[in-house]
Amino acid sequence: PILVLAAVLPWQFFSAALSESSSSLIGNANLISKIYFPRLIIPCAAVVTSLVDFLITLGMLAVLMLWYGFAPGWQLLVLPLFVLLTFGLSVGLGLLLAALNVEYRDFRYIVPFIVQFGLFISPIAFTTANVPERWRTLYALNPLVGIIDGFRWSILGGSTPLDPQLLSLSVAVTASFLFLGVWYFRRMERSFADVI
Repeated sequence: PILVLAAVLPWQFFSAALSESSSSLIGNANLISKIYFPRLIIPCAAVVTSLVDFLITLGMLAVLMLWYGFAPGWQLLVLPLFVLLTFGLSVGLGLLLAALNVEYRDFRYIVPFIVQFGLFISPIAFTTANVPERWRTLYALNPLVGIIDGFRWSILGGSTPLDPQLLSLSVAVTASFLFLGVWYFRRMERSFADVI
């Protein structure tokens, strides 16, 4: 149960943040069209709200670990870095999808499909070690692979392996999505009030 919950936690944080941030601009259309303020705040606030939910669920994981008598190792100190990585991925993709959702209104129907598909291509019910070695690099293009493996590694005390190559690929893809999301959001931001 701890192995699966350690993977479900970052997935829930990411999927909730992505769903909420992608629809945040449409949901706050009245606010955007009336006054000017940094509109980047709206999708980021949705991600922060999901972060609070994540922290509460993390407390439930701690209770479960006590129940099973499982004590994490020193790797738990690295957990905030993986939370930050998940936050960055959520913000980057959330900004990108929020801007696309304003520009193309039918895009909101694609977001639940992306979230559902992401569940099946992320190592939640299995570990990355179950993926054949020749496909692991391609598989790690899903940035959640390195993030979920990192969560498991830090929570389970190193009992699950952490591949530095796959982790660095996840960090690179997350940084790319963050840059792309901020760039595209800033590029489209001027037209939000007119389009909404």
